[in-house]
Amino acid sequence: MKLRSLCFALVASICLGLGANNGQAAVRALAVVTPPFVVEQGEHLTGFSIDLWNEIADRLKLETEYKVLPGVQAYYPAMKSKNADMVVSGIFYTKERDMEFDFAYPILESGLQVMVLESGTGLPLNPFRNVADLLFSKAALVWLMVALVIAVVPAHLIWMFDRGNADGASPKKNYFPGIFDSFTWSVTALVNQVMCLPQHWLARVIGLLWLFAGVVFVALYTAELTATLTVQHLRSAIQGPGDLPGRKVGTIALSTSEAYLRGIQAEVVSYDNTKEMLQALMDKKVDALLFSSATLRYLSLHEGKGRVMMVGPEFNRQNIGYVFQLGDPLRKKVGNTLLALREDGTYDRIYEKWFGKED
Repeated sequence: MKLRSLCFALVASICLGLGANNGQAAVRALAVVTPPFVVEQGEHLTGFSIDLWNEIADRLKLETEYKVLPGVQAYYPAMKSKNADMVVSGIFYTKERDMEFDFAYPILESGLQVMVLESGTGLPLNPFRNVADLLFSKAALVWLMVALVIAVVPAHLIWMFDRGNADGASPKKNYFPGIFDSFTWSVTALVNQVMCLPQHWLARVIGLLWLFAGVVFVALYTAELTATLTVQHLRSAIQGPGDLPGRKVGTIALSTSEAYLRGIQAEVVSYDNTKEMLQALMDKKVDALLFSSATLRYLSLHEGKGRVMMVGPEFNRQNIGYVFQLGDPLRKKVGNTLLALREDGTYDRIYEKWFGKED
């Protein structure tokens, strides 16, 4: 009886030991929604990085606990505090990041590229609408208000000296409605459209001076509207990275594209995620976007289809890969598995699912 109990205890301990060996803690993976690498579909995560990692985890018999972060900037503190084992989103390799974390074998090589509104989105090819937009622009309305205000002074002077002259600018003697006649003359004189001059000599001198002031006013007004029209066409003038210095450009916070934009003196507007970044461009809050060409290409074919376009060459190509804690032995296993996926065609199958076949 004792022997049977001893055998049972021995078998149980062996089973528990095997269970403990197989019961490896789940890999704590951080994910930031950055299509097509990480795509959120309800409570389910998919995307190129996710599908590739799920294949790796399946071959290494790993369980994965995903935690979705609001933005790229959130993964730094989580990794430094050891609250996560890896970042599965796919991060650009940089010297600075390599000093703090370990990168696995690259999953993709990608560069930066510029995205702008589709040609004609910023200013529709409709002459009637273009004229209306210009006439009712903020600049035009401000100048109209200025014209009306400054016309009040010469209107009163003309009425004071020329009132009652039947052939003059203010034929009526009374202030009302005489002031309306002189005010009408003052406003039309500002744009050099008068049909007659005041009859009184002093009123005529004032009128001539006012006509000269009108020439200056019209010149300044024309210059202002020209500048406004130029600004409206500014976005379509961006044809690549060389046009970004001094422009308002959106990107993702703490990304390599943000560092690049600051280096070329662009006006950087950083966002936590690609959804906010794309919406800012479509709302014309920024002149262009700069980010990973793979992500922008995906956005141009999906959420931004027909409204945005890629311009200029892809540049600053770098490797993208999974990030691990320094010295994590899992990194090497993942790298070897990635090589195996490339060799047996699994990588190509997942790549074509999200990026299509290479030409």
